Amino acid sequence: MEYELRETLPTPETFVSLRKAAGMAPRSHEAAKRGLAGTLFGAIVVETETDTTVGMGRVVGDGGCVYHISDMAVHPDHQENGLGTRIMDSLMAYIESDAPESAYVNLVADVDGFYEQWGFTPVAPESKGMHLRL
Repeated sequence: MEYELRETLPTPETFVSLRKAAGMAPRSHEAAKRGLAGTLFGAIVVETETDTTVGMGRVVGDGGCVYHISDMAVHPDHQENGLGTRIMDSLMAYIESDAPESAYVNLVADVDGFYEQWGFTPVAPESKGMHLRL
């Protein structure tokens, strides 16, 4: 299969379905619609023959102090093809060109051994990650 990286966002419908397919926590269509509108930068990977979005990632934050990598997902049928790496490379290129020197870049991930190649390290014990899910 051939794939194309596009610096854009998925539709809310694709966002919801891709998260589900990747085994991520569900998001409602309304949450996706609102959330995508607040994105600083996004990238998708499209399978070119069918023009189907099979991967996504985005950067959210305030555009100065905090940048958060979010919603990294690749459909299971298309994993192990380097698509997550292509998406992360695109997100990091954006951050490196946009973020001021003192910006804090973070992410929450359930994948070990992937994000370290871009310099990410665990925050513990210096900090504690916490969450509140509605």
